[in-house]
Amino acid sequence: MKYGRLIIGILTVSAALWIIVGEQTAGASADAVVNAPVVTIRAPVAGNLKMAGRQFGSRVSRGEVLASIEDPLVDRVRLNDLLLEERLEAAAQAQIATLLSDMQAVRAKLAERTGVDRERRLEELREQLAHAEARLAILEADGTAAEPEDQQLLDAVAHDVDRLPGEPRLEALVLDHARERVEILRIALQAAEANVFLREGHNVEQRLLDLDQQIAVLKSRHREAQERKAAVRERADRERIRVNNLTGGELQSTVEGLFWEVLEADGVNVQRGDPLLRLVDCQATLVTVSVTERVYNGLTVGQPATFRLGGTSDVHDATVARLAGAGAATVYGNMAVAPSQRHLERYDVALIVPALRQAGTESCLIGRTGRAFFDIRPLDGLRNLFR
Repeated sequence: MKYGRLIIGILTVSAALWIIVGEQTAGASADAVVNAPVVTIRAPVAGNLKMAGRQFGSRVSRGEVLASIEDPLVDRVRLNDLLLEERLEAAAQAQIATLLSDMQAVRAKLAERTGVDRERRLEELREQLAHAEARLAILEADGTAAEPEDQQLLDAVAHDVDRLPGEPRLEALVLDHARERVEILRIALQAAEANVFLREGHNVEQRLLDLDQQIAVLKSRHREAQERKAAVRERADRERIRVNNLTGGELQSTVEGLFWEVLEADGVNVQRGDPLLRLVDCQATLVTVSVTERVYNGLTVGQPATFRLGGTSDVHDATVARLAGAGAATVYGNMAVAPSQRHLERYDVALIVPALRQAGTESCLIGRTGRAFFDIRPLDGLRNLFR
C-alpha cells in the first residue's frame, strides 16, 4: 500500500509535468489579431463631392451608395450636336415613311379602279365586237350595190371617219371598212384581256409599274434612313456614356464590410483619382499573428492550425496562408490593423479562418485578439470534448 501511493504520486506528478511542459512548448503565437484588407474608394472624375453623414464602423453592403460626385462644367457640345443630328435623321425617316404610306395608298386605289375599269372596258369591247360582227354579217349577206335610197343605211353601218374628202361611197369600201372594224376590235379585246389597253387613257398598267418602282425606291430610302438613325443613336449613346462618366454619379460600395475612414469632407471639390473613403472588406477577414523563430521555421503554407478568440472558449480551424517573416511592415500597408513594434520584432504569419469569414458583417470582429496554435497539445482532446 505504501509503495502503491508512491507510484500513484509519481505518475500524477509526471502527468502534470507532461501536460505543463507540452502546453508550454507547443507551437503557439505570442499574439493574434483579427484583421482585414482596406479598400479605398477613389474619385472617378473631378467634381463636387456630396457625402451623407455616416458613423464610423457602420455596416455597408455591396452596391450601397456611399457618396456622389457632380461636375457642372463638363463639355456637352458634342453630345448636343449628336442629339440634334439624331432628331434630324428621325424627321427624315418620318418624312420618307409618310411619302411611302401615301404612295402605297395611291397605288392601292389606282389598282382598285384599274380592276373596275378593266371589267367595264372588256364589256365595252365585247359589245362593240358583237355588233361589228353582226353588221359585217349583214353586209356580207347583201351583195347588191347600195342604192341612193340606201345611203342612210350605209351611213348607219359604216364608220368612215377616216374616209378622204370626195371619196365615193362604194359597197366594197363599206364592206372592207366593216371587216377592218371587226379585226381592230378583236385585237383590242385580246390586248385588253392581257391587261394592255390600246385606247388612249386606259393603259394604266404602266402607271402602276411606275408607282411600284417609286415605292421600291422609297422603301430603300426608308431602310437607309433607319440605318443612319441607328448609327447616329449609337454614337450619341457612346457620347452620353462618356459625358456621364465625366459628369460623375454615385459611388457605390464594392465590398461587404465596415465604414472605416473618411478622407474628404462633404462639399469639397475633388480631382480624379483622389482617395475619398476607406472600407474594410469583412469577407476577406484573416488573422495576423507573430511567432518565435523556432515556431516560424516549422511552419509551411497550407498547414492546419487553430485559433481561439480572447475571452471565449471557442476554437476555430485555420490554415496558414502567408509567411511574411521578420520586419513585415510593408504587407500591412492596406490592412485595417497595423502591427505593433513588438509584433514586427517577431515573425509574421497570416491565417485564414473560414468561420470568421462566414460570419458576415454582423460579426466582423476586426481588431479582436486571441491566440493561434500550430501543434497538438496534451489537452486538445479535452478541449474538443467541451466544444
